[in-house]
Order: sequence, then C-alpha cells, then structure tokens
Amino acid sequence: MDRRPLASVYGTASVVLWIGLVAGTLDISENLIFNAFRGITPAMVFRYIASGLIGMHNSIAGGMASVALGVALHYFIALCWTAVFYAASRKFAVLVRRPVICGLLYGALVYLFMNLIALPLSHVPHARAAVTVASRINGVLALLFCIGLAISLLVSKYAAARQSSYCD
Repeated sequence: MDRRPLASVYGTASVVLWIGLVAGTLDISENLIFNAFRGITPAMVFRYIASGLIGMHNSIAGGMASVALGVALHYFIALCWTAVFYAASRKFAVLVRRPVICGLLYGALVYLFMNLIALPLSHVPHARAAVTVASRINGVLALLFCIGLAISLLVSKYAAARQSSYCD
C-alpha cells in the first residue's frame, strides 16, 4: 500500500476536489432529507439552486437541465469553499492545529457570506414569508457541520499525513 500523502500521489487539486465532493455531498444530503420532510422534492431543491444563476422562471422552464445545473452549481460552490479553506490553511497553521473550532467558525463565515452577500445578489427568489426558526437552525447547522467542520477536519487530516511523510 502506498503510504505517501494523497496530494503527493494525486496532486493538490485532487485533494481539494475530493474534500469538496465529500463536503458538498454531506451538505446536499442533509438538505434533501430536511426538505423531504417538508414535501420538497430533490428536483425542486436543485431548480432553486439553479435559479440563483438563471432566475426561477427559467429554472422551472429548463426542466432536467436546470436540475443538472443546480447540482453542478452546488458542487462548484462547495469546491470553492474547500479551495479557500485549503489555501488559508497553507498560510495559517492554526486552521489545521485546531480543526474543530476553526471549522465551526469557518462554517459560520460561510453561512453569513452566503445569506448576507451571495443570495441577495443572486436571482434566487426572496421568501414571501419569514423563514421558519427550524429552517434557519437547519441552515446554520448544515453549514457549520457539513461544510465548515467537514472541510476543516479533512484538510487537517491531509496536512497531518503530509507532515508525517516529511518526517519519515
């Protein structure tokens, strides 16, 4: 079995891709399960995501192409957040030395950025009614754990493996 760190075998881009796919899958799985209890189908979730780029009318009219666009956008965003954390972790060692607290703080930063900057600037339709407390809590917890903590722990694990290979 090859004991070299993942990035030395496959490259940094592959590590970021892998971590982003894991975090994105955790996040969207949680979202799909939460929304299933509310009667919202996966297609509706992905069309909503796509609407951020093309508007809700075009997203509904786009059918399965809009669903595919929503999937692609979701994973693209997860990969971007992964790349940002990975790059920051190369500059600030505390991010890998304290992955739990840094990951939770990163998830909070992602939540604030997405809800206060990205979503208002997108074409996502604004809610006609106030967002429920359950939805708000779910959104915060999903980004804290599925994005922030997952990315942080996996980047930290990769960094530890990379460090130990230098010591061997």
